[in-house]
Amino acid sequence: MMPPFSARAFYRIRPRVTNRGPPGLAGRPPADPIDSRVMRALLHTLKSEPLVYFLAAGFVVFAAWDWWSGEQSRFQIVVSQEERERIAAQWEAQMGRPPNDTEMSGMVDDFVREEVYYQEALRMGLDQNDTVIRRRLAQKLTFLTEDLAAASAADQEALDAFYTEHIHRYTEPEKYSFTHHYFSAEQSRNAKARAAQAVNAGNRGEDLTDRGDPFLLESEFRDRTAAQIAALLGEPFATSIATLPEGGWHGPVRSAFGWHAVLLEKRTAQRVQPHAEVQGRVLADYAQQVREAANESFYAELKQNYRVVEE
Repeated sequence: MMPPFSARAFYRIRPRVTNRGPPGLAGRPPADPIDSRVMRALLHTLKSEPLVYFLAAGFVVFAAWDWWSGEQSRFQIVVSQEERERIAAQWEAQMGRPPNDTEMSGMVDDFVREEVYYQEALRMGLDQNDTVIRRRLAQKLTFLTEDLAAASAADQEALDAFYTEHIHRYTEPEKYSFTHHYFSAEQSRNAKARAAQAVNAGNRGEDLTDRGDPFLLESEFRDRTAAQIAALLGEPFATSIATLPEGGWHGPVRSAFGWHAVLLEKRTAQRVQPHAEVQGRVLADYAQQVREAANESFYAELKQNYRVVEE
């Protein structure tokens, strides 16, 4: 006679039923014996099928060949005829003649040495996290973009419009030609007074050849712009020169070095250079603008593919 079923008996046998199978499957019924028989029959069929062994052997051979060929190519340096011609062309461009056999052999050896070092450096990861290499690669991509943009020829209408829009680039600024006598503030305390005396003497028609102190720069300047004068003698001197009238001695004029008696001989007004006169510059400036615009457009297009995260 079977004992009466009780809740205590249920809780005693439930763990043995629900704990079958791997973790996470507790509570599921055990696998159907029919499924197990089907799987065993399928495996038996596959084991007896020659095509399965053929495919498996093919996969192993293919994987082995792929690994072997990859290993071989990693340690193979090809010196092609095109590479030899490139090396020879570089030599001829520098030396003005083709290389002889000994020189060519040496350059090929140098190429192989460089390639070995290059491949080993890549294999060691020396190109990673290197600021110089990062910048160089970014620069090469920029050059590539610029070269593609510069390949398109500019028509005359575009060049004329560019010239008109940037006319200030092709306007020569006012220029000055002058003679001066220098008086050093370091060598004498009365340098300014001596410069004033030279100005008065020059306006009386006296010869000023022996007046003044030795000066490192020239005593006569011809057709210099205000910017050029400021670079040599200082901004205050250039500003004073721009206000002087032509003819007669003037001063004392202060410079970065001391005091000067100045004779402004000629003032040349600014001049707009005709397009025909600066055609080469206009073409170069236009090409540069096209390259810069192409770079900016290329960068904006690339940046859309990236998400910048600031941490």
